[in-house]
Amino acid sequence: MFTNCSLGHCHIVIAVILWSICVDSRKIRGISLSYKRFYRERKSFLCIDGSKMIPFDQVNDDYCDCMDGSDEPGTAACPNGRFYCTNLGYRSHYIPSSRVNDGICDCCDASDEYRSQTPCQNTCRNLGQRERAEVEGQTRVLGERLRLKQLLIEEGVLTWREKQAQLRDLQRVSDDLQTQLDDLRKEEARRKEEADSLREREIGARDTADNSPTSPYRPESPISVFKELDSNRDGSITVDEVQAKLSPVQDEEHALSEDEAVALLGGAHRVDLSRFEETLWTSLRTGDSVTIKGRRGVPGSLADEDPNIKAAVSAAEKAAADLKRVEDAYETVYMEIRDLREKLSIDYGSEREFLFLHDQCFQLKVYEYIYELCPFSQVTQKSASGEVVSLGKWGSWAGPPENPYCQMRYESGEPCWQGPTRNTMVMLICGTETALRSVKEPSKCQYVMELQTPVSCQPALRQRGIHSEL
Repeated sequence: MFTNCSLGHCHIVIAVILWSICVDSRKIRGISLSYKRFYRERKSFLCIDGSKMIPFDQVNDDYCDCMDGSDEPGTAACPNGRFYCTNLGYRSHYIPSSRVNDGICDCCDASDEYRSQTPCQNTCRNLGQRERAEVEGQTRVLGERLRLKQLLIEEGVLTWREKQAQLRDLQRVSDDLQTQLDDLRKEEARRKEEADSLREREIGARDTADNSPTSPYRPESPISVFKELDSNRDGSITVDEVQAKLSPVQDEEHALSEDEAVALLGGAHRVDLSRFEETLWTSLRTGDSVTIKGRRGVPGSLADEDPNIKAAVSAAEKAAADLKRVEDAYETVYMEIRDLREKLSIDYGSEREFLFLHDQCFQLKVYEYIYELCPFSQVTQKSASGEVVSLGKWGSWAGPPENPYCQMRYESGEPCWQGPTRNTMVMLICGTETALRSVKEPSKCQYVMELQTPVSCQPALRQRGIHSEL
């Protein structure tokens, strides 16, 4: 084997090779692959912070030469140094250099105790298997939550489209009703004017008609009607007598109320003949509001004598009823449009994923109080006695710019006694179910809630264990 060299010369070569291996192992220990470029074997070593140049054989010689500790990555010589645990099969990480060879196993691959008397076992494989199983379980749970989130997003999109279509339909109905209202208002005014005109013409004809007993326009005298209504013959008509003898024209089975009878008597409870002629007699003569029970009206009254007037009055009343019906319908549609527009004006997230929370409420009992959160509406607190206190009304999203939909602000609740108005911050956290999980009051009348929901879940972009080496 040593035919071409002397025995002494070969010993020198072997010693150089062994020294080189020792230096290489010394310089590699405690260094990650990304830092290996700083420790290429050469005559000198430049501290990584550039502060000092030392001979390369002083790297990992258990003496701290560099202020940044970069010359002793594999020993405990530098107080600010750090040792890299490779931990093959598990997560690599750094430990302070002071823990190298201190008799405590910090690296799962036991690389930090290479000169220690402590028998460290390599547990990286078991730890890695355990962590991978845990991560796989978490990934499955997160996958289920993200699936639920996607379903809620799709539901939100469909609901949004339905609400938009509903708004368009309501707007068309509103436009149609508005057209009907314009027409009915004109019709009602025309019918009323026609009935009033016929009444005025008939009254004028009667005022100028012959007052002879044979005149077809001769009305019954107010005295005879007064006597008919004066049941007890005391020379006056009372509210009780009006209720007993009169009924509405449109419904003779309906009894007049006391207030209606008082109104017919001009606000009095009892009237004499002169006052009767000024009040109740006028209503009886026109015949459009009340009549004497059992009679078609006061003989000679307009409604009793002229069928044209009766038809005109009936047409005017029908036009008024039709107008009222359409006005009520228009008011209902208007309120629905207003509420729907208000609902659609709310920011429900970039994909409208939070729309499903609208019109829902979530409760949580904490001690003697029941807290209720109605997203996009209000937050309340109900005591054991049943008293309900507002903890704030929907204000806005309050998360940071990178994730604005992680917090909700509810403000301007009821004032505290000798304190500020109540406000609530709702933190949205990832979970399989949507539920109110906690309520706290970190400062006086300032509340913090946690609402768990799958729509707050985010895909895991990074797994545990990835770290920066710089």
